[in-house]
Amino acid sequence: MILIADSGSSKTDWRVIQKNGAVSQFRTIGFNPYYQTKKDMIAGLNSPPLLELREQVNEVHFYGAGCTSQSNQESVRQAINSLYPAARVFVDHDLLASARATCGHEPGIACILGTGSNSGDYDGENITMSRPSPGYLLGDEGGGSYIGKHFLQDFIYDDMPASIREECIKTYNLSIFEIQDNVYKKPFPNRYMAGFCTFITQHKSDPYCYRLIYDGFKDFFYRHVMRYEGYQEKPVNFVGSIAYYNHDVLRKVGEDLQIQIKTIIETPIAGLTLYHQKKI
Repeated sequence: MILIADSGSSKTDWRVIQKNGAVSQFRTIGFNPYYQTKKDMIAGLNSPPLLELREQVNEVHFYGAGCTSQSNQESVRQAINSLYPAARVFVDHDLLASARATCGHEPGIACILGTGSNSGDYDGENITMSRPSPGYLLGDEGGGSYIGKHFLQDFIYDDMPASIREECIKTYNLSIFEIQDNVYKKPFPNRYMAGFCTFITQHKSDPYCYRLIYDGFKDFFYRHVMRYEGYQEKPVNFVGSIAYYNHDVLRKVGEDLQIQIKTIIETPIAGLTLYHQKKI
């Protein structure tokens, strides 16, 4: 049995591939070795769907946010092996998953716009170049935490339309002190900030919310896509909920910057499943 995981900071999509090719699926919390210790990840992996497969899994392919360095990959590998000690475990970054799911075997630029953001230049087989992805404090342009952070800053400084502010207070019972508590004291502030993107997307008919999304995407193009050689001749593909649910804004930014956007999908797990099914 093969177990495939596509993990972001907020959630992980899992697919189970049986020897006969049958596929089943489930979802757990997200994992990111930049923000979680190996002990934290082991605790998160001890969930019923994963525990039930303990005696059956012989191979795991884990694609995850934060799994770029060898040390982070090893931390995730050890956490998974604690649950499946007899399984062969392969850990790679989520950017390769996005490239395999959207570009297939064709060259292109693969991008992630979910809770965080990332990008890479793909030659049809491997990521040949990628831009720095320093996380929600120093980067993540265009991602949910980036857009959400600017939204919360505007809330704190009262730099948003009164109607949006009032609706936000009504929806979340929000206060400055609650924001500070969640950002500075509680775990996963990136998830907290990204959580407001649901509200922002629902209100993107309002010029203020539309501009928040548009400017976040524009910053992503400037810091990522437009730094790759020949970017205007290459198809640019996106994976992630922020890109998927705001595809209209994303395509508008691409059009304004003369960038050809091809595929936009919410998650790469279906493409990854097909990729690994062929290897059974």
